[in-house]
This record gives sequence, C-alpha cells and structure tokens, in this order.
Amino acid sequence: MKRLSIKSLLLALWMLPLWGGVVLAAPLPSVNISPSGASPSDTISILALLTVLSFLPAILLTMTAFTRIITVLSFVRSALGLQNTPPNQVLIGLGLFITLFVMSPTLTLINRHALTPYLAGHLSLLQAGSAAMAPMRTFMYHQTRSQDIALFLNLAHSPHPHSLAQIPTTTLIPAFIISELRTAFEIGVYIYIPFVLIDLVVATILMSMGMMMLPPTLISLPLKILLFVLANGWTLVVQSLVLSFHGGG
Repeated sequence: MKRLSIKSLLLALWMLPLWGGVVLAAPLPSVNISPSGASPSDTISILALLTVLSFLPAILLTMTAFTRIITVLSFVRSALGLQNTPPNQVLIGLGLFITLFVMSPTLTLINRHALTPYLAGHLSLLQAGSAAMAPMRTFMYHQTRSQDIALFLNLAHSPHPHSLAQIPTTTLIPAFIISELRTAFEIGVYIYIPFVLIDLVVATILMSMGMMMLPPTLISLPLKILLFVLANGWTLVVQSLVLSFHGGG
C-alpha cells in the first residue's frame, strides 16, 4: 500500500457530501468581512453548510469499510462473552485504522484526481467534490449486492441502470449499507459457531455431573478465551475482513 498524506483523508472528509448536487445544490457562498455584514441568503447558506459538516462523521463511517469492520469486531467480543473487553475505544480505534488500510487505494485515487488538481487551482471545489466522489462510488458499487441495489431502485420506481454512472448516489449508499451489514452478519455467524459449541459442551457436562447450580459461563469463558488465543483469533479475524473487501461484496 502506498503511504498517504493527511491531505487525502481531509479531502475525503470534505468532499463526501458533495455528490451530484444532492447536499449542496449551489456553489459555496463567499464570506466577505465588511462593515455592512453578510446578506441573509449568505447567512442561511453558511448555516446549512455547518449543518452538513456536522453530519460528516456519520457520512464517512457509512460510506466506507467501517460499517462491516466494526460490526464484525463487535461480534467477536460478544461471541467470547466479554462485556467491555476490549473497550469500545480500542475496537473503534482498530476499526478506523483497518478502514484506512482497506480504503487506501480509494484515498490514493482521490488524492491524485481531486485533491492535487484542486490545490493546484485546476478544479473548482464542486468539480473536486465530483472527482472525489467517483472513486467512492466505485468502491461502494463493488461491495454492494445487485439485489440490494435493485431493492432501492424498485422502491424509488427508477428504471434499472446498465452501468454504475446511471445509479443515483442516493440509491447506492443505502444499498451499500445494508449489503455491508448482511456481509458482517454472515461473518458473525461463522465466528459464533465454535463458541456456541463450547457453551453447549460445557453445559452438557455440568448437567450430567449434577452441577446445575454452577453457571456454565464460569467454565466456558476461560475455555473460549484460551481457544481464541491459541487459534490466533485476532489475526484470523482481521485477515478475513481485509480479504472480504478484496474479494468484493
């Protein structure tokens, strides 16, 4: 993977809401500091822009690999039977860095085709936003199931497209999210199976020994942690997550 500059990530944060005029239908207002002040229309536009910026974290997390990654990591902790270990901060931090690793080819394209020309003055802000959105749409499309896209097209009563360019972004994003959740739940099922078997075996042994007052989790929890450590579980989970994106949705 190529090393990315911080500018690539900043561009992704800034450009994500600028697709096809959905969020910003007009050019950004110019703010002039003068005694007369700004016009009411400029003030409203600035307030609208600040409102959009407050939603940028949610937009970023739902349009990248983070949704699948953090859901699978949560499944791992739940399957082990641990409540707060690892802590939420650790899981979110790990999820963010894995997301950056998975999204690095997309961020490289954004830096090459949008950020660098914009900083050089060859593209306007909206043109750079459209150029930055193109790699994001390609990433989401490759990870989205065709039946999920067809679902939202049918709900919107839109004709079925023949290419990615004909798919509206407002259709692609929710289809991508539910497709990511389905993939994450499928991975979660495979994670749960061995730990559920351990719980069943321990509960059966305790029942056969007449030790019904002893909680099965008291015995099964250290066994599950031991199995996870011996199998190098975190490495297997992260490897499976990264390969699931390389292989498509």
